Amino acid sequence: MKILGISDNEVNVLYSPQISKRFEDVDLILSCGDLPFFYLDYIITMLNKPFYYVRGNHYYGPDPTVDPKQQSMWNHTNLNCRVVEEKGLLIAGIEGSVRYNRGPYQYTQDEMWTHVFNLVPQLLINRVRTERYLDIFISHAPPWGIHDKNDLPHHGIKAFRWLIKVFKPRLHLHGHIHLYSQDAPRETRVDKTRVVNVYSYRVIDLLDSPRQKKKPG
Repeated sequence: MKILGISDNEVNVLYSPQISKRFEDVDLILSCGDLPFFYLDYIITMLNKPFYYVRGNHYYGPDPTVDPKQQSMWNHTNLNCRVVEEKGLLIAGIEGSVRYNRGPYQYTQDEMWTHVFNLVPQLLINRVRTERYLDIFISHAPPWGIHDKNDLPHHGIKAFRWLIKVFKPRLHLHGHIHLYSQDAPRETRVDKTRVVNVYSYRVIDLLDSPRQKKKPG
């Protein structure tokens, strides 16, 4: 299972015809925010693979003139405060960043706790149904103390750190933290969770498929 994670920065390798060949073995596309609609639409169209996203704090939004059927698709693939199952993987997401001005999709730490707690009933149902809470968590902002920065706009989210500690997803993909040097941290392991900054793009290979709940008898 190969996942293409994208966020924050448009790159030519994805916005060109070569994407079809270079990324033909990708199984799933996950966007962690702050990418324009036309860019996402191009990637989805060229690869024709399942796609989910969360908004960033600089979310552009679909063009208001977009076909209603297309608008419905974007609403369906918005993962904010939702849990879905795709290709056997349990995936959840939360949008935005910490609040630092009056811009859209910014939340206080307390509001982010509310978003996370709203996911908990769905995660508990997953546990009963599949013996797993969650496989992949995506967000725009990073978790508190992992890949985040000291300035307020780039603070990590405390509730995300709690979520990965308690529910132990295999992956937590985020964006928001721009990477300008080769030695900037991009991936950190927290217990059983790989936390990956997918700024620009990152292909993550899940070597083993999710374990399915055994049927009795």
